[in-house]
Amino acid sequence: MKHLIKRYLAVVYEALLLLALALALTAAYVMLLGDASHGWKRLGLRALLWLVMGAYFVRCWVVTGQTLASQTWKLKVVDQHGQLLDVQQAVMRYVLAGVLLLPAGLTLWWALLDREQQFLHDRLLGSRIIVVPPV
Repeated sequence: MKHLIKRYLAVVYEALLLLALALALTAAYVMLLGDASHGWKRLGLRALLWLVMGAYFVRCWVVTGQTLASQTWKLKVVDQHGQLLDVQQAVMRYVLAGVLLLPAGLTLWWALLDREQQFLHDRLLGSRIIVVPPV
């Protein structure tokens, strides 16, 4: 249960980092293109936010297996063999995690029931979150 609490705390920390990123991107977008509350500008802003956040996660998972939040909590994403994810696996993890968050955070609730306390998207993809041993 201790490791699951660390995962949830990392999710909260990640959400705060993403909120800051979203605010900065939105401010820049609105300064460049004006009001983005409807139409193609709104769709463009959503696409930009989704792509930039995805690039952040994919890069982190492929290069080190750790985002800023997971570094803080000493967690790492690996594949079923304990190796870093490749680009395709990382993109699939990002997309599936996003889809499984939509129905009331399903992927997060799943970890409470999972025998290894893994999120649903990790269970489905064969990836997992491990605790980084101290150096």
